[in-house]
Amino acid sequence: MELLDRLKNTYPYAACELEYGTDFELLISVILSAQCTDKRVNIVTRELFRVADTPQAFCDMEISELEARIKSCGLYKNKAQNIKACCQRLVDEFGGVVPRTMDELTSLPGVGRKTANVMLSVAFDVPAIAVDTHVFRVSHRLGLSDGKTPDEVERDLCAAFEPSDYRDVHFLLIRHGRDRCNARRPDCENCAVNTLCREYIASRERGSRP
Repeated sequence: MELLDRLKNTYPYAACELEYGTDFELLISVILSAQCTDKRVNIVTRELFRVADTPQAFCDMEISELEARIKSCGLYKNKAQNIKACCQRLVDEFGGVVPRTMDELTSLPGVGRKTANVMLSVAFDVPAIAVDTHVFRVSHRLGLSDGKTPDEVERDLCAAFEPSDYRDVHFLLIRHGRDRCNARRPDCENCAVNTLCREYIASRERGSRP
């Protein structure tokens, strides 16, 4: 697909920007990344994982300490509660091992479909597309989906691309949303895919900017 080829040429190194050493560390990082930048999460987890890097270690940590360590990620009280509950479930039901199926992953506290898809794709090499705010916005602007929910957008994207491309689609759309197609002032004139973009084409026909 031409759209995918152009995005790959524009962002040849698009990939997961979270720093992690194990599947479990990636899971915690993704939970922390909700409404927070990957850069901030990485700053926090570099210290956090020195203190605790297993589910049992997080179970043993006082919640007040965990809250203090992740406070700069935002929503820290809810995130701390979810991480503690998630780790307890991992210990009690999964032997401390991160599960590898959508149903099992989404049974964990704090893990929704988006987080589960990141785990499936990045950690376990299972074709999946996680829809965050960037993917949702860019998919609508480009005309890849008119879905009203992340689940609907995910289904449209999975139908539009080959499973072998799902991981690339996820990270390319995120990168494009951050670098060019941002929420408030998209840089449409310098966009590598503007001639393929439904919203840009429509704006040119109206004689106005998107």
